[in-house]
Amino acid sequence: MRLECADLSSLFSNTILPDIFFSEYLSEASGDFIKVYLYMVFLSKYDKEIKVNDLSKKLVLPLKTIQDAVKYWEEQGLITKKNTGFIINSIQEIELHKLYKPKTALSAEQIQKSAANQKRAEAIEHINNKYFSGLMPTTWYPEIELWFKKYNFDEEVMIALFGYCFDKSALHKNYVQTVAEAWNKNNIKTFNDLDIYYEKQEKLKIIAKTITKKLGLARALTQYEYGYIEKWHIDYGYGMDIIEIALKKTAAKSNPNFVYIDTLLTDWHTRGFKTAEAIQNFLNQVKEKKKNIKKLEKDTGYDKYDQRTYDNLDNLYANMKI
Repeated sequence: MRLECADLSSLFSNTILPDIFFSEYLSEASGDFIKVYLYMVFLSKYDKEIKVNDLSKKLVLPLKTIQDAVKYWEEQGLITKKNTGFIINSIQEIELHKLYKPKTALSAEQIQKSAANQKRAEAIEHINNKYFSGLMPTTWYPEIELWFKKYNFDEEVMIALFGYCFDKSALHKNYVQTVAEAWNKNNIKTFNDLDIYYEKQEKLKIIAKTITKKLGLARALTQYEYGYIEKWHIDYGYGMDIIEIALKKTAAKSNPNFVYIDTLLTDWHTRGFKTAEAIQNFLNQVKEKKKNIKKLEKDTGYDKYDQRTYDNLDNLYANMKI
């Protein structure tokens, strides 16, 4: 079988992508989005008009996926929409603009000179050598410098940040930024702060495991359930001694859940209770109040009617076995 000229032309031609695409964009985009971009680059090479509907049919992807992919690459600046079709922008020009944009990007050499001290410069170089094998893309340098300024991390914390993301196999800017934000919200500035944070997280895991066991859950906690436990332990400062009191109160519930437990613990926190003893004294008072109400109803004959009322949040404890 003889190949036509057009087939031979396609067989020996190449579509070239700059290396910066693989180092800066590949890891952060989904597979479908990458597929869409590559085919758009291919069409652009031959000056073919790029149409969203045609992409959907050719790539066998839902139209919504194509639209989301186009929006993503537009936001990244790699493509520009025009009246008909799209323009594929030069990735090299985009990255050069980032590098030389005043006050938001610096070259690797400038970072070394402008770093607050030699220790910071050494930390950046350590990150480069350990986590990028000495081949860290130049666009990472300004990002690291900006994170130093934004979060006021010391050098050891910055190195630990990259180590954490590296161990998670998620060493890309969006993930590093997300972790940095989380650490910043937990007031991590120094390595000592980070040690305390890790210690809290370990205690949190133990508490979560204990709660799971006591509730008889034969599954892992959901993200939302774990969020409740973080609130109880970290925000409220409650240990297992207090949380267990709330767990025991679910015994009278046919379907005990985290919302109910959270309601109890939040009520106790709102009332300013900080110890298990204070909470137990309060529950004893509620129990005594219930006894008095029942006695009053019986003495007055009101026990024949369902007319009990409870002030404030006392209705929370109305049907609870205390």
